[in-house]
Amino acid sequence: MRTNLFRVIAAAVVGTLVLIRGLLACPSALAQLSTADHLEEPGFWPTQNVASRDQFVGAAACANCHAAKAASQKLTSMAGASLYADNSTILHAHPKMNFAVGSYHYDLDTSAKGSSYTVTGGSNTISATLLWAFGIGRVAQSYLFKKDDGNFYEARVTYFKNLQDLNFTPARALASPKDVAEAMYRPVPSAEVVRCFACHTTASTIGGQFVEKNLILGVSCEACHGPGSTHVATMQAAVMSGTTENSAGTIVNPARLNPVDMVDFCGACHGTWWDVKFSGGKGVTTARSAPFRLEESKCWGKGDARLTCIACHDPHEEVRTEPSSYDRACLSCHTPSGTAKTAATHPSTHPAGTKDCVACHMPKVYDPEMHYKFTDHRIRITREGEAYPE
Repeated sequence: MRTNLFRVIAAAVVGTLVLIRGLLACPSALAQLSTADHLEEPGFWPTQNVASRDQFVGAAACANCHAAKAASQKLTSMAGASLYADNSTILHAHPKMNFAVGSYHYDLDTSAKGSSYTVTGGSNTISATLLWAFGIGRVAQSYLFKKDDGNFYEARVTYFKNLQDLNFTPARALASPKDVAEAMYRPVPSAEVVRCFACHTTASTIGGQFVEKNLILGVSCEACHGPGSTHVATMQAAVMSGTTENSAGTIVNPARLNPVDMVDFCGACHGTWWDVKFSGGKGVTTARSAPFRLEESKCWGKGDARLTCIACHDPHEEVRTEPSSYDRACLSCHTPSGTAKTAATHPSTHPAGTKDCVACHMPKVYDPEMHYKFTDHRIRITREGEAYPE
C-alpha cells in the first residue's frame, strides 16, 4: 500500500513539473484559457448552451440591417459547415465512391433516394443511410448516420478533396477491426454530439441538451455574435419610436475583445492553446489548430491586436488563399527599412522584399490524415530541412 502511495505522489509531481515546463515554454499561457474555462465565465461564448431556442432570430433577421455581411457570410465554408447528406453537392458529384483495406470494402452510393453507406467484410455486409455531412468539402467532408436505436454513428470513411475519393476519417483508422460493425462506424457519445454540432451548426444546444429538430444549419451570424432576439427587439423599438437606441450589451462584437480573448474566441472551435495542450495534440496535426499555432509564435508575446485571427481573416468572407492577400497585415507590424517607426514596435521587413510574406514565414505543412497542406500559423524564420517546430 505504501508503494502505491509513493507511486501516486511521484505521478503527481511529474505531472506538475510537466505543467510548469509547459507554462515556461509559453509565458502568455497564464493569460489564456481553455474553451471549457471560458464557458464557465458569464456572458456569451461560442458553443455556449442557451436557455431557449426563442432567443435566436436567424440570419434573415440579421440581414435586414446587415445585408452585405449576411450575404457574403452565406458563401463561406463556415456557413456550409453542416448540411443534410441528401443536400451534399460532394456526394451527388461523386455518386459512386469506394475504398478498401485488407478484407474490408467500403462503398458510398448516392442517388435521388439518398446516400447508402455499405461495408463488406467476407460474407458479412452492413448498410446505412447517411444523415449528416460535416464540412463543405474544401478539404474534406465527414458523415454521420443513425441506427434504429436513435443514436449517432460516425462513418469510418471521409471524402477528401485532394483524393477525390474516400479514405479513413482522421484518427479513425483501424488496422484490424474485430468485425464489420467496428470497421464501418464509431458510436458517438452524447457529449461529443453536443460539441460537434455546437461548432458545425447554430442554436443546437438548448437547455443543456442537443436539440436536433430546430437547429440552424452551418455557422451563421448568431454562432459568433450570440442570440439576437434582444438586439433585434431593441433596434426595432428604436426605429418605431424614431430615436437612436444604444444597443451596447444587446449583441456580442468579438472584435472588441482583448487580443488574447479574441484568439481564444475563435479557438472555441479551432483550438485554443490550452485546448490543444489538454487534448495531447502533437506533431503536424496541430497545424489544423490555427489559434494554437499562432500563440506559439515568438511575436505573439502576451497578445497583440495586430496578430488576432480577424486581423487577417474577415469571418464574413471566404478565407483567401493567395499569399499576397496578407501582405497588408504583415506590413502593419513590419515596416520597410528606413521608416520613422521604432524597431521595437515595427521591426524592419526582410531585405528580400515586402510581398508574399506568409509563403516563407507561415509555411504549409502536410497532414497525412487530412491529405492536405495546412498553413502553419506559427510565424517564424524557416530553415530548409527543419523539423516541425513544437
